[in-house]
Amino acid sequence: MLPGRGPNGRAAATRLSRLLGTRTSWTPVGDGEFFCPGCGGDRNYQRLTGHRRFALFGVPVLPRGETGPVVECAACRRHFGTDVLDHPTTTRFSAMLRDAVHTVALAVLAAGGTCSRASLETATAAVRAAGFDDCTEEQLAALVEALEADTGRFTGEPCAAGLAIELHEALDPLAPHLAAPGRESILLQGARIALADGPYTPAERDALTTVGAALTICSDDVTRLLAAARTPS
Repeated sequence: MLPGRGPNGRAAATRLSRLLGTRTSWTPVGDGEFFCPGCGGDRNYQRLTGHRRFALFGVPVLPRGETGPVVECAACRRHFGTDVLDHPTTTRFSAMLRDAVHTVALAVLAAGGTCSRASLETATAAVRAAGFDDCTEEQLAALVEALEADTGRFTGEPCAAGLAIELHEALDPLAPHLAAPGRESILLQGARIALADGPYTPAERDALTTVGAALTICSDDVTRLLAAARTPS
């Protein structure tokens, strides 16, 4: 039998690991809330840095360098790389999605230029479904008017620089965390708002093209989706 094989070998290896080994001592350097991949939900975490030491009889005796940093879940105690913090919590993700739909609705309404009753009804339904339960048509109309007063008249005109920046600010952080169907759904919601009162105007199409770019949807797919939205289901 080869050394280390069989019951006797395993027992010897266990005894040796108790005599000699490496121990890591962890030091907290921060905390917060994150989405834990192990638990599958929002949890508290500690950010830890570690110092490794060679241990004899379980007693650290010689430094072996630093390790980490890592993120430790307060619930399951598992350690993860710090890149796990790039994923938004479910609470934050819901807020990002809600704000994205709201911004897209405003952008399309502003591009339409008229804020027709049909467009306002469609936009309000989309914004409410996204999480703004108390949104009203009057509120959206007032916000579009405020945008016009704040930035100069751009309603009914191609997507202005300020509005394009707002779209990118709302959509750029969200896009990496959405699968393709989710990104396409946001674009289609904007398309339905634009089509509620008739065919796309050039300004509406320009705004929706900006939405598609911010959501990292390629131009060919944007064209396909905008055409599909015009087809009655």
